[in-house]
Amino acid sequence: PPQGTPPPVPLVPLPGSAPLAAEPPAREGPGAAASGVAQTHPLEQAYNKGQMMRERLASRIPIVLFTVDFATGQSKPLVASTDWINHLLFSPTDPKLLMYCHEGMWWQVDRIWLVRTDDGSRNTLVHKRIMGDEIAGHEFWAPDGRNVWYDLQLPIGQVFYLASYNVSSGERVWYNLQRNEWSIHFNVSRDNTLFCGDGGDPGQVARAPDGEWIYLFRPERRNDADTMGTNLIHPGVLRAERLVNMSRHNYRLEPNVSFSPDQKLVIFRSNMFGPTYVFGVEVAKAQ
Repeated sequence: PPQGTPPPVPLVPLPGSAPLAAEPPAREGPGAAASGVAQTHPLEQAYNKGQMMRERLASRIPIVLFTVDFATGQSKPLVASTDWINHLLFSPTDPKLLMYCHEGMWWQVDRIWLVRTDDGSRNTLVHKRIMGDEIAGHEFWAPDGRNVWYDLQLPIGQVFYLASYNVSSGERVWYNLQRNEWSIHFNVSRDNTLFCGDGGDPGQVARAPDGEWIYLFRPERRNDADTMGTNLIHPGVLRAERLVNMSRHNYRLEPNVSFSPDQKLVIFRSNMFGPTYVFGVEVAKAQ
């Protein structure tokens, strides 16, 4: 993989979009900033996304999370709220277990929740904030349905973890990573042995000076066999390998990494050549 810090290059707008500013406004949170600049392409993040999120949460519009039986047409309410509920993700192995989110600026909400869809029971908060300016989000399921993974920062932009919650045992694992290795999105391989990340430019929440890379991560659990106590978080670290230099990518389009089913490729999207394409990079090192 390429090494070192690449030279700076101008941002390249997508076809049909307005010219991009050389220095976009500083973001106020993950994928968001409050300004008057509108979205210029449907795949890009709008500069005023943060403002929109604040206004939507503050509006306290009544909302109901519900299911519909396709066979009978019967609907069933699960959760009623005046919070902003969205981002619904079924467990890949249990169709009656649903993850959903209380949306908003991440430091304003306890975001990640689980609920049973058969009877609406066990409405469970996955991660409870414990400090000011703490954020948790961009959650995703492990392929085996055992764990929910999410980006965790205590506080925002300072200390970075990829954290997990086991839906059966309640066990928690927090893998630490460096500022330059933080990624807008993470993902995990089918056998749960590897992670990938899409990095971020200096305008993202981590303010990483050299974070514009597609990453491969190998997790290492810390040996804490002598620790005494119950319900403790298991610590670890992610060992990073840089796969793709993304310095020519405009991160207003989030790359959104994932593994191919055979785990041989990390798949992502990029506008590094102007238009948006889907790319794959090999996980194995060249011999």
